[in-house]
Amino acid sequence: MAARQRIRLLPKHQRRMEEPRRGSEARDEGRTEKMEEKLKVRYHSKEIEKLTYIEGKGDWIDLRSAEERKIKKGEFCRISLGISVELPQGYEMLVAPRSSTFQNFGLIQPNSPGVVDESYCGDNDILMMPVYALRDTEIHINDRICQFRILRHQPRLCFEEVESLENEDRGGFGATGIR
Repeated sequence: MAARQRIRLLPKHQRRMEEPRRGSEARDEGRTEKMEEKLKVRYHSKEIEKLTYIEGKGDWIDLRSAEERKIKKGEFCRISLGISVELPQGYEMLVAPRSSTFQNFGLIQPNSPGVVDESYCGDNDILMMPVYALRDTEIHINDRICQFRILRHQPRLCFEEVESLENEDRGGFGATGIR
């Protein structure tokens, strides 16, 4: 017997333009019903704030530093995010800097975005944000330094070798101009 899935209603301003998922969305008086999945979270510190959506700000969820850290210009380190997670089956997580992380802290994430697969789910598989400092900076507990979202795994691909793709060339990466 299939497990029951809870449905939650999203306000109109939070709806995204996307291809409908068979059976998972229905329109009702300007609102969208969307399947809700469960993300199990183990907090390793009582000091960090709990995960939550910021209403009206999209569907990425902010992650916070779980440690105080001074980072020198040119230094690489991993900042603990203080949580372990168990993703729903069939999902993976993308972790990326917030748009303000570079401006506020002078940090970049060298492997951006970071990918967490569903096998990284042990009690002590603590999420970390790898960073490289472009200036001296300080990180404090609960600073919002990155964000995440989960996505379904891509389907299994079958690779078909061809002599030609029979499409027009666009000119390669970076060829669309700057204006």
